[in-house]
Order: sequence, then structure tokens, then C-alpha cells
Amino acid sequence: MGVYVGKYCYVMIIVLVLVLVLGKEVRSQLLKNGYYSTSCPKAESIVRSTVESHFDSDPTISPGLLRLHFHDCFVQGCDGSVLIKGKSAEQAALPNLGLRGFEVIDDAKARLELECPGVVSCADILALAARDSVDLSDGPSWRVPTGRKDGRISLAKEASNLPSPLDSVAVQKQKFQDKGLDTHDLVTLLGAHTIGQTDCLFFRYRLYNFTVTGNSDPTISPSFLTQLKTLCPPNGDGSKRVALDIGSPSKFDESFFKNLRDGNGILESDQRLWSDAETNEVVKKYASRLRGLLGFRFDYEFGKAMIKMSSIDVKTDVDGEVRKVCSKVN
Repeated sequence: MGVYVGKYCYVMIIVLVLVLVLGKEVRSQLLKNGYYSTSCPKAESIVRSTVESHFDSDPTISPGLLRLHFHDCFVQGCDGSVLIKGKSAEQAALPNLGLRGFEVIDDAKARLELECPGVVSCADILALAARDSVDLSDGPSWRVPTGRKDGRISLAKEASNLPSPLDSVAVQKQKFQDKGLDTHDLVTLLGAHTIGQTDCLFFRYRLYNFTVTGNSDPTISPSFLTQLKTLCPPNGDGSKRVALDIGSPSKFDESFFKNLRDGNGILESDQRLWSDAETNEVVKKYASRLRGLLGFRFDYEFGKAMIKMSSIDVKTDVDGEVRKVCSKVN
């Protein structure tokens, strides 16, 4: 009898694992290109024009929207839960306090509700806006599979798994692996740091007293160290903004990877990609002048990685909804 029960329990565990794994796979397959082609034909063009309007007045909104989508997908999946307001919602979590772009999503949602009420989800608007923001920054464009539903749960305590600038490469790999993303995806998606800014507060520790002997982080090139110390003096304003890719801060290109190769990475977690054997191989191929031949084409690979990331734990009609207002559940 004990043997029978043991085998039964083992079988049930296997079944449960398969249900969880296949369930995620089935949900991601529900997404498709042109999901709104009949129900709301102008959906994608409305999102595009909204993003473009905000971009024209403030080009720095592009990295904001890209980061907003990334933070959404890493908590509860790509379900727009990061858009929900509340004292205990994801927006209140420490890693999310600097998020930007909410007004762009709200603006697009308002326009879509006038065009086709109750049809286009906030999660899809965010995924489309992230794509458009990259395209407007001279980056690649890609077809975004749509059909996501909006989640009903948003908890700040669940944002602890978001990647941090202090993470080792091993920790970064594990966090991405937990979301079904491999090392190639990790390096590719971090290439989004080719646009955007960060505060001196998040990297100044690398410039002063980084080692026990009081020296700076040895992985920073000497000339770049001088430049960073000028931008972020030891007792200066920690909230001062510095471009993550000083070479071409507003252009979505592969220069970010060349910076890592040359010891010019801003965030420690980024620069560490050059020191790890596995991630180093990907960085070198993106930074190579032989892109498309011996190297990877970052612009092509980034779109593929974004499609993969934006399919993380998507919600269906059963466990989601289409919010009327993105900042609160129906």
C-alpha cells in the first residue's frame, strides 16, 4: 500500500509540474500578431501616435516606457499590474519609485476607450508603447503579439525579484532564468541601457572607497573614472542624472556593449557582464564590427528578446480583465 501511495504522489507531482509549465506555454500562445485587427483596427496606430506625441515634447520618455514594461513583466507577468495605484501596490516598491511613463499609457488608454471601449488591455498598450519608444529612438521595430489581459493583483512585496544594479552576474542569470529567459536574453535585454539615465546615487560608490584600501572600482577605465568623478563628486547631489550610455545617450544602438568592453559601463551590474565568461561572449559579439557575420545583430536580437520577455505569465480571460482605467481594477 505504501509503495502504491508513493507512486501515486510521485505521479501527481509530475502532473502538477506539467500543468504549470504547459499552462504558461498555452497562455503565451494565446498572443498573436494583429489581435485587434477586427475588434479595434486602429489600436496600434493610436498607441503609436500617443507615444510619438509625448516623445516629441520629451525624448527621455522612451527609456521610461521601456523600463516600465520591463518592471511590469518581472512581477506578476506582463499584465499591467505595475500601472495600478495604491499604498501597497507595485508602484510603492523601492525599485519602482523612479518609474516614468504612466501618463503616456493613461493618455493612450483614454483615446482607445473612445475608439473601442473595453477592448484593448493596458498590458498590451504598455507592450506596444515599449516597442514604439525604441523605434522612435532610432532602434529596431518588431511585431508585438497582443491579446494580454490585465491582472487584478498588484503587491509591492512581490517586486523584490526585480534585477538590481548591485546584482552579481550569477544572481542576474537566476532572476532571468526564473522568468524563462536565458543568458543571451539577459545580455540582450540589458542592452536597453543604451538609452536612459541613472542617478549618481546608484553608482557613486564605485568611484570612491570601492575597495578596502579606499580605491575606485578597478574595472572602470582611468579616463572614464575621471569623467565620472567630475559628474558625481563625493559630496555632490546624489539625484543628479547621468546617461547610461554617454557615447550616444539618446540613440538606441550597440555602443552600450562597446562601453562594457572598454570599461565604460555606468552600473556595476552592467560592467560585470564583461567579467563573466558566458556573458562576455555575447557582449563581444554585439560590440564587434563584424555584426551580422561573425557577430550577432543587436537590433535584430533585441526585438526577439522583447517578444519573449513580453510573453511572461500573460493573463487570459479567466485570470484577467480589460481595465477601463489603467490605474485601477474594474
